[in-house]
Amino acid sequence: MLTLVASISLVVGGIGVMNIMLVSVAERTHEIGVRKAVGASNMNIFLQFLFESLILCCLGGILGLALGYGLAFLISIITPFAPFINVEIVFAALYIPLIVGTLFGLYPAFKASRRNPIDSLKSN
Repeated sequence: MLTLVASISLVVGGIGVMNIMLVSVAERTHEIGVRKAVGASNMNIFLQFLFESLILCCLGGILGLALGYGLAFLISIITPFAPFINVEIVFAALYIPLIVGTLFGLYPAFKASRRNPIDSLKSN
């Protein structure tokens, strides 16, 4: 049951990241057009937006990890339970946002890389 809830929250979070990145692509069409006009390849644009998605997700993962362990330490002050920090859990908490950022950042990055530079420069 916990896996199901975590999976649903990861999908919802991934869709949120995808929406943010799609809005970013829509707002930065002029920038994409200028970069393509001066010689940026489709792969450059694709990697730029994919890395932005990865950075967004990794920062969220780091923040979530820090808040989770901070809350665990605060709870350990009130209760007799000591917080348990496992290296595997830390790596999973950093690796899973990387996967989510990659999967849900592919479509916006692909959409940005396939924009026509002429149409992007016209829409100002």
